[in-house]
Amino acid sequence: MLIDEVRLKIKGGDGGNGVVSYKNAMMERGPTGGDGGKGGDVYLEGISDLSALRQFRHEKSFAAESGQDGSNRNKHGAAGRELVLKVPVGTVARNLDLKADYEVTKVGQKVLVAHGAAGGYGNAHFKSATNITPRQFSPGHKAREFNFLFELKLIADVGLIGLPNVGKSSLLNELTAARSKVANYKFTTLEPNLGVYYEIILADIPGLIEGASNGKGLGDKFLRHISRCSALFHLISCESENPVADYQTIREELRKFDPGLLEKIEYVFLSKSDLLSDKDLKKVRCGLEKIKIKAEPLSIVDDKTLARVKKILSRIAEGKRETAQS
Repeated sequence: MLIDEVRLKIKGGDGGNGVVSYKNAMMERGPTGGDGGKGGDVYLEGISDLSALRQFRHEKSFAAESGQDGSNRNKHGAAGRELVLKVPVGTVARNLDLKADYEVTKVGQKVLVAHGAAGGYGNAHFKSATNITPRQFSPGHKAREFNFLFELKLIADVGLIGLPNVGKSSLLNELTAARSKVANYKFTTLEPNLGVYYEIILADIPGLIEGASNGKGLGDKFLRHISRCSALFHLISCESENPVADYQTIREELRKFDPGLLEKIEYVFLSKSDLLSDKDLKKVRCGLEKIKIKAEPLSIVDDKTLARVKKILSRIAEGKRETAQS
């Protein structure tokens, strides 16, 4: 099961304490107490494993190592080791206390999310002309603990969207090496599935229904996975009694969740087109054209329709390469 949302407590390391110490040489009383070490910082690091948030199912609290206390002979305490939490690429870490968001978008990218606290001062720090044998020292500072919400937003080039049971998983399986579960009932796909067509990443988004943006059905938790896709493949089943209403239902849910989703490049396909005669297929396409939607027929058993899909994917791949080179 893909875990794409977790709540955690994250804390940088506490600072080490400063100490009081003096020279032991006869007739000398100079202060030699060292400062405490700084606490470790906490980082997120992006990895390619989409299931990485699973490690946080049971352990919910994380803290970096505290700095060590200072010691005599002006020895400062060692800094605490940093803590690195591995998260999937596409993770958004929301600091619920500071209202700040941190995004991890690349493999190997490290993002600082919690600072370690400063160490305290030893008595050597307080030496002055009027205070040659200070007894003052300061304890290490305490790091603040923060409440975080980690959300995974899949980074895919193309998102496959549509009502349940319109053939998204079948198309993903046909184009890629993915092995999404396929069956003739609603909500077969309970979590996003990914596949790669050459360098293009496709994401099969679980079927949406009317009211999904308000939590109905599988809820809106999967809508956020669409936000990073550069293009959408919108599938409408030829078995539908009202293809126009199906199209409008999905578009309305996208608008309610995020109006910006409507600005994405969209390709509309009439899936399972092999179930209709040419005459009936033309009738369905004309109905969509009345609302200015051009829909292409699609069947995983029809090489001609699959060739059109592959041609579109090739154009998307070319645009991706040009963007990377610019």
